[in-house]
Amino acid sequence: MNTPSLMLAAPASGSGKTLLTCGLLQVLLNQKLNIVSFKCGPDYIDPMFHTEVLGTKCRNLDLFLSSEETVRYLFSRHAKEADLALLEGVMGYYDGVGNSTWGSAYELAGTIGAPVVLVVNVRGMGLSVTALIKGFLEFRQVSHIKGVILNQLSPMLYDRMKECVERETGVKVYGYLPVMKDCEIESRHLGLFMPEEICDFKSRLNKIAKVMEETLDIEGLLRLARGAEKMQGKPGEEITGLPSPFAGEGISVAYAKDEAFCFCYEDNLELLRDLGVKLYPFSPLSDGHLPKQIHGLLLFGGYPELYAEKLSNNIILRNEIRDKILSGLPTMAECGGFLYLLESLQDKDSGREYPMAGVFPGSGYDGGKLMRFGYVELKGGKAFGRDVGTIRAHEFHHYDTENPGGSFLAQKPLSHRNWHCIHSSGTIFAGFPHQYFYGNLKLPEAFLGACREFREESR
Repeated sequence: MNTPSLMLAAPASGSGKTLLTCGLLQVLLNQKLNIVSFKCGPDYIDPMFHTEVLGTKCRNLDLFLSSEETVRYLFSRHAKEADLALLEGVMGYYDGVGNSTWGSAYELAGTIGAPVVLVVNVRGMGLSVTALIKGFLEFRQVSHIKGVILNQLSPMLYDRMKECVERETGVKVYGYLPVMKDCEIESRHLGLFMPEEICDFKSRLNKIAKVMEETLDIEGLLRLARGAEKMQGKPGEEITGLPSPFAGEGISVAYAKDEAFCFCYEDNLELLRDLGVKLYPFSPLSDGHLPKQIHGLLLFGGYPELYAEKLSNNIILRNEIRDKILSGLPTMAECGGFLYLLESLQDKDSGREYPMAGVFPGSGYDGGKLMRFGYVELKGGKAFGRDVGTIRAHEFHHYDTENPGGSFLAQKPLSHRNWHCIHSSGTIFAGFPHQYFYGNLKLPEAFLGACREFREESR
């Protein structure tokens, strides 16, 4: 398989790659191309912007949370019908776990054979831009970097800057984007604001796309993508360790989905559907009851602290959730979903505490900073009473609690730092770490096993 593909990466976070990625997606859609997009790493919010542009789900590809085999499988599966796959890098191009390239955009580009265009914010720089680019090209024997886009550049300086970069480095410059203050994407404590929260996001995007059509070499970028290297290794039709295709047959699972609970990997849901599970979304903010006759519950992360009062006022549903869980309904809850299951949650704006579901004692409160950030390996515990080995996950939260659980030891990779977390029993798996089902297929298999037992006992 030789899927036309292209990765937009950057020397550092904040270089403008999300805005450029979304703008290029819009340009390509305007050309009536069938595009699929991917985000490198565990981020939830950037894919939401891709989804807003494409109208389809963006997928994550993560070489820490899952294997090269799995990444190739997922890329092949989702890109096989596309005219082009556009990938957005993560952090700085070579930034991975600790001071390594493990899990970096660089390693992902090599794994799937995608040519890379480096988005360089040149604001406040002159000749140093060339030195920076040259350093990225030469840092590894094979950099996969085939081009550059210059961001935040005055049109008057472009021709001179392009000539200098190409002469000094030998890499092609595919255009530039000028300063567009009215099109910037604002941030808050867990990253960018959501697309639906940004006023006139679609009109901003169309404005960016119109400018990019004039300032970028779109045809050159398409030629580069069509010349993508063949993926290293054979992209298999299957991956090792998949549960039985009938593992979820006859099982119904409800999952939280609304403004407060919106951090969910689409591949997690698709895996469950592939295994035969019937999924039913519901809103803890506005629904009066859980879907009927369910055998499991998924509470994903998000921003419950921004909606604490409204969540608390939905008394009938939060009491029903508490009673169902305490009566044995198999439940997975992560980060914001876990905070919802505590006794109370502090509102982000007012600081007032509001009653929550009360499955676990304790309150959720604003820690005032990132409490724990990055990849972790969860060790030493069981999920739904089953041995699942080491689980790779990630944490990213400002809120904390005095009761994070103690069933697993979270170990920072390539570090001595660790802490206890996760409330785990035969029917509950809840805590701050976010789970990626393809990273450890024993975890969703254990969850479905508990759901089957609950279904049989409920008959």
